[in-house]
Amino acid sequence: MPTRDETKNQHPRVVVVYLLRDGADGPEVLLGEKRRGLGTGRVVGPGGKREPGESAVETAVREVAEEVGLRLDAADLEARGTLDYRFPFRPSWSQVSDVFVGRRWSGTPTASDELAARWVPVDAVPYDAMWDDARWWLPGVLRGGTVDARFTFAEDNASVAGFTGTGVEAPPV
Repeated sequence: MPTRDETKNQHPRVVVVYLLRDGADGPEVLLGEKRRGLGTGRVVGPGGKREPGESAVETAVREVAEEVGLRLDAADLEARGTLDYRFPFRPSWSQVSDVFVGRRWSGTPTASDELAARWVPVDAVPYDAMWDDARWWLPGVLRGGTVDARFTFAEDNASVAGFTGTGVEAPPV
């Protein structure tokens, strides 16, 4: 049975997971180039669509296994918030994403048909290669914060036209 929040918003539910580790020169995050589907060519964290009856954390565990070959325990994922994406000029792209961070897993990242993943220093995340909204909220999440925001995209379906919510900060110029 869907919750009240799920029935209120008819946009597809998705998840995104940011895995963090201590690298030789500081913290690193697992990111990859999206190989197919919405956002092809953009740099993203592993994630994807929720299956019917699947919880957000179950989706996160499944998607990380499918996209990068890592095994996660649901208890090791930290829920960091929700992003409501609105594309007024391409409504079929609108979706609601649950955001997770994880620091424990087993296995070694491997490429898939969906994602070519690699470890990136947190201070060198390629925001220019990501969806435009990431620069507004991902730095805070990677520092331990949370986000609960709605981003509306412009007519180009690439630029943020506006946002509301918490956990959003002005990106560096």
